[in-house]
Amino acid sequence: MLPSRKDPNLLEAGCDEAGRGCLAGPVFAAAVILPSGFSHPDLNDSKLLSLENRLKLREVILNLAICYAVSFCRPATIDKINILNASFEAMHHAIRKLQVMPEKLLIDGNRFKPFGQLPFECIVKGDGKFGSIAAASILAKTYRDEYMERKHRDFPEYGWLTNKGYPTREHRKALVEFGPTPLHRKSFQLFQPPEQLELFNAPQPELIG
Repeated sequence: MLPSRKDPNLLEAGCDEAGRGCLAGPVFAAAVILPSGFSHPDLNDSKLLSLENRLKLREVILNLAICYAVSFCRPATIDKINILNASFEAMHHAIRKLQVMPEKLLIDGNRFKPFGQLPFECIVKGDGKFGSIAAASILAKTYRDEYMERKHRDFPEYGWLTNKGYPTREHRKALVEFGPTPLHRKSFQLFQPPEQLELFNAPQPELIG
């Protein structure tokens, strides 16, 4: 089981984001402070969990965390300041919304823009090492996924109900046929080079087994 904090004597907030690699939709971020000694056998990196477990763990986190916050940056902001800075900005928004200010931040990844004078530590693959970061990854992903599912009703052609805005084959084909929506990130490479687009019409291998 993941330890809730790196230093049990410090009030640490885990921070993570979701949606950096998407072609459409906001980037979401969450900050979570878990009680010292908190543990759960299923708590882990959200990408390694089933949807059912993510939703179950979200309820545990919402009920038992000392505090938590979720925020996001819209596609227009991503296009203006780039996705990395927008991810940092979304994290800053989430940290600012916490009802209890932490003594230290644990950031998933290898880079972060300082939040004032608050100490922080970047931890590569931290969502699989510390419970507070794993909890933040679960909140960021589940809230973002639900946002994209709602937007699917407005733009059903792009398959966001399943791909959540990531660059799947279905999503790429829809972009070619229908063009970008207001939710697409104009600063991203929305269209594949011509030689890759030809793959859309190529015969697909038969699946066996």
